[in-house]
Amino acid sequence: MGMPTNQSLLDELRAHGLVAQTSNEDELKAHLTSARSLYCGFDPTADSLHVGNLVPLLALRRFQLAGHRPILLVGGATGMIGDPGGRSSERELKPRDQVTQFVKKIREQASRFLDFDCGEQSALVVDNADWIEPIDVITFLRDIGKHFSVNTMIQKETVRRRLEDESTGISYTEFSYMILQAYDYSVLNERFDCTLQIGGSDQWGNITSGIDLIRRRGGGAAHALTYPLITKSDGTKFGKSASGAIWLDPDKTSPYAFYQFWLNVADGDAIRFLRTFTFLSDKTIKALADSLAEAPERREAQQVLADEVTQLVHGEARLEGAKRISRALFSNEIESLTKSDFEQLALDGLPVTNLESEENLLLDALVASELAVTPRGEVTRGQARKLVLSNAISINGEKQTDEHASLSPGLARHGRYFLVKKGKKQHHLFVSP
Repeated sequence: MGMPTNQSLLDELRAHGLVAQTSNEDELKAHLTSARSLYCGFDPTADSLHVGNLVPLLALRRFQLAGHRPILLVGGATGMIGDPGGRSSERELKPRDQVTQFVKKIREQASRFLDFDCGEQSALVVDNADWIEPIDVITFLRDIGKHFSVNTMIQKETVRRRLEDESTGISYTEFSYMILQAYDYSVLNERFDCTLQIGGSDQWGNITSGIDLIRRRGGGAAHALTYPLITKSDGTKFGKSASGAIWLDPDKTSPYAFYQFWLNVADGDAIRFLRTFTFLSDKTIKALADSLAEAPERREAQQVLADEVTQLVHGEARLEGAKRISRALFSNEIESLTKSDFEQLALDGLPVTNLESEENLLLDALVASELAVTPRGEVTRGQARKLVLSNAISINGEKQTDEHASLSPGLARHGRYFLVKKGKKQHHLFVSP
């Protein structure tokens, strides 16, 4: 891995939309002209990372490609408390054994994005439970707490916002989170000569508190860099779909649904997301921006975005599977779908109705799934019959005009799946027991 001039690295990060604030840009530029260790923290609040976590993961990867050593901190201790940043209420506290499981899963997921075997730049994964849990409360208050001024802490934006809301306020538990995160930075500075912490812009107060603690405990220079929190052009929250959060775990969000999430981003977001979530060259991204401006209906930028991010997260085989499912649904080539493809569709790819028996009358199924809805919004058996007799229903790619037809095992794909298509675009999956 080459060491570029630092100017090009910070400029590259800014060009990719990855710089919101820096502690002192000139000093940071000078500091990064040599190989350094940097870290970003991830609290294990669920058993998977989500698409929002790709921003720091890919930022760490960019630093590693530029010759630096990334440290990924999984908050086995801080995850027991929860960060008040960006929240209007207390986080639900998770049991210790559950947090331990979350830490394990996140460690596995992160290893796909960073190189752990490349000499001095090899990535590290650390767990702050290793150094926070052994501390007794008196030692913590004497050796760490004494360096923090409450006057300063309550001026930090995330704390101040919660204090101003009389209906929720902030507990001492969450108030102490800033001290624990600052201590993390101090420990990593001592153990691994870590001199840069990166995080979302809502982490600025916590990161600068760490810089202060390192200085007060006699450490050397330390730096901060935050990236903007990802927003969507329409104002809705990034990383959410109709079925909930977009997870990196393929058992929580199928590769097909993941692919569709990126394929369906708005024109106003596509180029920005290409810069943040892919490693494509500026020249390639500019060509895609030109294509989007000239022929938005082709959605070439979204196609490339979906391909790149899905391959990065799920690999080539799962990307091909996602594209195969997309083609099959669009062109009605249902015979090309594998059992795994149907399992993805059943997880989160399509509306699903689970059948209670092996033999089900088609008309009953159309009513149960609410496909048989009239223009007035009523679901009726008469509308189901009308759909079938008007040639509007196909089962697993075959038109069905028999009103007495059943969803029987002989028609099922892979023994239990019935992909019913209504009209030209509406799909519904029926799954037999």
